[in-house]
Amino acid sequence: METLRTIWLFFQNQILGMKWLNALIGNALEAIGLHPSSMAGGSLQFFLYDTIKIFILLSVLIFGISYIQSYFPPERTRQILGRFHGIGANMAAALLGTVTPFCSCSSIPIFMGFTSAGLPIGVTFSFLISSPMVDLGSLVLLMSVFGAKVAAMYVILGLVIAVAGGTFLEKLKMDRYVEDFIKNAPYMQTESGTLTRHDRIEFAKEQLLGTIQKVAPYIIIGVAIGAVIHNMIPQAWVETILGSNNPFAVILATIVGIPMYADIFGTIPVAESLLFKGAGLGTILSFMMAVTTLSLPSLIMLKKAVKPKLLAVFTIICTLGIMLVGYFFNFFQYFLL
Repeated sequence: METLRTIWLFFQNQILGMKWLNALIGNALEAIGLHPSSMAGGSLQFFLYDTIKIFILLSVLIFGISYIQSYFPPERTRQILGRFHGIGANMAAALLGTVTPFCSCSSIPIFMGFTSAGLPIGVTFSFLISSPMVDLGSLVLLMSVFGAKVAAMYVILGLVIAVAGGTFLEKLKMDRYVEDFIKNAPYMQTESGTLTRHDRIEFAKEQLLGTIQKVAPYIIIGVAIGAVIHNMIPQAWVETILGSNNPFAVILATIVGIPMYADIFGTIPVAESLLFKGAGLGTILSFMMAVTTLSLPSLIMLKKAVKPKLLAVFTIICTLGIMLVGYFFNFFQYFLL
């Protein structure tokens, strides 16, 4: 058992966490006169370490996920989801969302396609909630920062929100609030054809480059903000506003996160710095979920596909679910970290 624990800690700290990279950057900065304990040196070390680590992990993940996705073109995916019924269909759609490296805005066209293909509204919304909120990328990156227990619980609770939200919308029969041009849009059934191994690798490369180009600005901005918080913002400020002793911290973090737009990969460095400064774990995760799931640009896009009542119900369900998750993590923070 001790051997397994040692292997796991090595994997988490040196493979996922890349602690060796942090030490290497610290030594290099010290060699040129920028000591990591100084404000400038510490900020630069945080920025370089987190940026390089996130891009390495992201590249490996996106390539692998995209290669797997090449076996599941849209028509095949629709057929697979069509085999499930009831809550099983919601669970299948939510799980599908975990293997799609899309932000909220990128998930909406997929949601429209599923809806026009005739999938139930609850199923499509389970996918729409899950896709930006929880994916394999977030699982790995969260594990590298917060550990396996936090990462696994984050994904599980995110899936619960997606399944419960989609099921609730289905029970309310909200499909009548989808815009007619979406429901009546022609759906072209296409054959996936036979892709060679070379084709799949090229597809994975294209997905990787496209995703990196799209999320790179948010990662760099997020890491820069994290570096500022980590080395320049007084800990007392963060603890007072976002600490576990503030009962409204989760609500505040969720409300602040909704107008923003960023990929989950860009919010993790901010979350890491806030936790280091004393913010509650649940408060941080609520902020991350709000930014990635309920960003203002994604809500504006979604408004074009659904009517105001459905948009409002969707927003309320996600907001309440995110807040409940936040309070859950704050309550059990001692046992999870």
